[in-house]
Amino acid sequence: MADHREQQIRDSFDQAGPDTLVGRMGIKIIEASALRVVGTMPVTGNTQPYGLLHGGASCVLAETLGSLGSALHAGPDRITVGIEINATHHRGARDGEVTGVATQVHGGRTMTTYEIVISDEQGRRVCTSRLSCLLRDAAAGAGGAVPGGTVPGGAVPGGTVPGSTVPPGSTAQGATA
Repeated sequence: MADHREQQIRDSFDQAGPDTLVGRMGIKIIEASALRVVGTMPVTGNTQPYGLLHGGASCVLAETLGSLGSALHAGPDRITVGIEINATHHRGARDGEVTGVATQVHGGRTMTTYEIVISDEQGRRVCTSRLSCLLRDAAAGAGGAVPGGTVPGGAVPGGTVPGSTVPPGSTAQGATA
């Protein structure tokens, strides 16, 4: 049963189109489980004025990977809401692609935490990030990419979009209004 639920979440994420943040950033998921998510993102198109990978782009990649892992941990009957992210930028990247690896540090009933390490094509660490997500039961009748749940990528209205920690119907503090 868990494999079917994980596949539902993964399929919904993979359906995110080019008009979503994940699509615009060029993020591709290589592998995904509740314990480890790996994804890539091109540097080109995601740079700041000096031609280096934008720190915000690294945060989008980190939150995307950690949010997907959190959604897989929570299952399709729950929603995951990013409540804190931090990032340390160690070095710049000018070209190619970066790879992020999100590893679950804590997976509880109400909260998950992931460490995300982003590296360049030479394996050098570009950024280290940490993401904490709150897990909540999906509201009855709430729309989401998975029946009864919410999935990163925002494939349908009501889905949680990585990089946006406030789902529809919530306040800026993440509490339901």
